[in-house]
Formats: sequence, structure tokens, C-alpha cells
Amino acid sequence: MQIGESTGHSRAGGNLVTTRSRMDPRPCGDDASLRRDVNPASCTVIWRFHDDKSGHINQTRGLVKAIAEITPVETFDLPCFSRRQSCLWWLGNQFPPGENLKRPDLILGAGHATHFALLAARRHNGGKAVVLMKPSLPHWLFDLCIVPDQDGLEKSENVILTRGVLNVVNPSRSQQQERGLILIGGPSSAHGWDNPSIINQIGAIVSNQPDVNWHLTTSRRTPADLVMLLEHLPLPNLTVVPHTSTSLNWVPEQLTHSSQVWVSEDSVSMVSEALTSGASVGLLEVPENYEGRVSQGVQKLRDLGWVTHFTDWDRTRPISTTRVNLNEAQRCATLLCNKFDLVRTV
Repeated sequence: MQIGESTGHSRAGGNLVTTRSRMDPRPCGDDASLRRDVNPASCTVIWRFHDDKSGHINQTRGLVKAIAEITPVETFDLPCFSRRQSCLWWLGNQFPPGENLKRPDLILGAGHATHFALLAARRHNGGKAVVLMKPSLPHWLFDLCIVPDQDGLEKSENVILTRGVLNVVNPSRSQQQERGLILIGGPSSAHGWDNPSIINQIGAIVSNQPDVNWHLTTSRRTPADLVMLLEHLPLPNLTVVPHTSTSLNWVPEQLTHSSQVWVSEDSVSMVSEALTSGASVGLLEVPENYEGRVSQGVQKLRDLGWVTHFTDWDRTRPISTTRVNLNEAQRCATLLCNKFDLVRTV
């Protein structure tokens, strides 16, 4: 086993002009490159609220990136504010954080903490409020809800249902048979955790395929003691890169070239990224606390043949699953731009 460190960064192209933060008006895009040939006056202005949770950030990044492939955009990032403060702004028709920003065409957010901020910003500044989840407020309060199909909402005029969650990954035809990726989540309300079981599954996968160079990364939910155990596994074809050592684009870059991806079944976002890449996807078994929407969604994927569960894997051969033509960010961006008439020429 080797311990790795990420050094690579990539920048998305398309029509994305610049990403700016509320506190710093200078261009600072994590997923943007400055396009000097685009007239800012022709851009769709997007305000993107974030709660510092990587899964939520990747959902809005994925949608912005896909919209930018259709029409020029200019994006401003805003942090979440307390629900009480945002609710007061909403009720009082105020939104001080947006005073010096261009008025938005779209206001995006993922995570319950963003809901009242979206509504306050829209009431005071206009634009369309789009939430990327099943909202904890009535869905008719928002102009559009983009919701995973297992979350219990029905498709309607302002609800788009998706397979999994949106992400920044593009389908790839550059997978290499000698490269594999393992993505580890952690305990959650829906799932418990079993370090020895995870270690045994990873050991079986890596040792049974000695010709594959495996990279493994973790998430913020991964127990710290598991990371220490992984770093001391006697597996020469495994490189462990903790999530704290990865760049924002490390996982998408790895997915571009990995023919096999194993994901712990607790993480809907990482499963969605793996499927979007077009790789063969396997699921590591994790204890369930109860049968809920996550486990139901996983079972649907197994029934479709889109994933192979570790308990179903034939250890004599690499996993082989149905290649999925899945790019939900692109599909939702097209529907959104058509719905709100956002397609503009440069």
C-alpha cells in the first residue's frame, strides 16, 4: 500500500465566465475559467448558495457546469446564513448580502440550510429559486426542485426527478483496464459502519486483481481509525489518498481513467459520480440502520444491473456491469434552460 497526495487541478471550459464569492469580487472559480471573449452583459447570472458540505457543493457545481455548456453564465457564490436570519430577511423583503451583486437569473442551493436564503434572495432580488433536493419546505415555494427519484416526490410542473444526484463528472471513453478506484464513505443516519468488514472487502478486491493499480480515497464521514488501518494494509497495488489530500477535481479525474469503481453503498453522491463516468461499478457492503430511501435506491440499481454488490461478485474476474448512459446534470440543465428561457447567444 502506498500513501498518495493529490497535486492535479483541472478547469472546466464551456461558457462559464467567472465564479466570484460574496466577500471577494475578484474572479476565483474553482470550476471556472475566465472567458475574455464573452460579453458579461450576455451572461445568465447565477447565485449559488453553499453549506460547506462537499456533496451539496458538487451538486450545484455540476448543474452550473452543465448550464455553462448551453449558455454563458456568471456565477456568484454565497455562504449559508442562519435559518432564523434568512427567514427574517425573507419575511421583511430584504437580502443585504446581495446588495453589491448583479441581480440573479437563477438562485441555486442544495442542503436544508439553504432554503430560506434562496427564498429571501428571490423575493428581494428576483430570479428563479432552484433547490437540488427534496425540500423540507413545501415544494411549491420554489420555482424548480431537482430531486432524486427515490426521495418520494412525484414529477410535476416544478419537480424534475433524477437518477441519483447531480455531479460534475462527465461520461468517459478513456477508462484503462489497469486502473481502478475505491471510494469510501462512512456512518450516517441510514447506515452503521464495520471497519473489519470494509478492510476485508477492500483486501479481497485489491489482492484478487494484482494487475490493477488501485487508488482509494475517503470522505469527511470516514472514521479516522479506518484511514490509519488502510494506510498500513500490505497491498503494493493500492494507493490511499485521504480526502484531506485531494483537490476539488481529484475524484472526477480518477473516474475518467478508471475502468472499475467500488463505492461504499452508504454514499448516494459517490455512487452517482461512478455511474455517470461509465465505469463498471461495485458496491461495498455496509450495515443498514433501517430500510430507507438510500437502501431502496441501491436495490433499484442492483435490479437494473447497473451495479454489482460485493456479495454478488465473482472474485475470479473483474466486475462487469451494464454501461449506463447517465448524465443527469446535462439533462436537467437542458430542461431548466428551456423552462426559464435562458439560452442566449455570446
